[in-house]
Amino acid sequence: MPQLSCQNLTLGYEGKTIVSGLSFDINAGDYLCIVGENGSGKSTLMKTLLHLKTPASGQIVTGDGVKSNEIGYLPQQTAVQKDFPASVREVVRSGCLNRCGLRPFYSRQEKQLAEENMAKLGIFSLAKRCYRELSGGQQQRALLARALCATRKILLLDEPAAGLDPKATEEMYELIARLNGEGTTIVMISHDVAASVKYASHILHIGGGSALFFGPKSDYIRKNVSCGGGTYE
Repeated sequence: MPQLSCQNLTLGYEGKTIVSGLSFDINAGDYLCIVGENGSGKSTLMKTLLHLKTPASGQIVTGDGVKSNEIGYLPQQTAVQKDFPASVREVVRSGCLNRCGLRPFYSRQEKQLAEENMAKLGIFSLAKRCYRELSGGQQQRALLARALCATRKILLLDEPAAGLDPKATEEMYELIARLNGEGTTIVMISHDVAASVKYASHILHIGGGSALFFGPKSDYIRKNVSCGGGTYE
């Protein structure tokens, strides 16, 4: 059973339809990149997958043991978030808040999970550093570790390399690919089509109010090359 199944979704806001008839499945271990022009509905779709927005019609069904409040999310950062005055350890631990329920403290297991995720993403030595003092790449690693604390099954990432320099961008993509290789399902919005076809297993291309393509990246590359879209390196 798919971890997420989108069935005939219509998305929009303020009575305006952005995209309609959107249907696709995300299975365990997939690496799905969502691409399309600005305003095509990528971010609206992401918020809908997170149940932050309600579709105008259609439904999203979770399966394979995934609960709607157990999806890790890495949003695009705002200027205010980049200046957050907390330690890296505090930021990463906050990913466990949904696990805490009414408890006003983190359990030993939750604290250990945060330590493990910081180590996994190479920022354990930064645990006591103030988050706002970190480089852009280090901040993104901290936020990715935070998202991992919410779930080990599926991560939704909104332009995770936005604003990073080329070296940090490549490191971020490689890190996400490694997490996917370890079994985490990835759903990522990206404007970087070349990186998408390099790392993704599947592509969802939306535009003009509908899905222009959904399927394996090999079919996406073949379709674009046959239509004169060039090659991907």
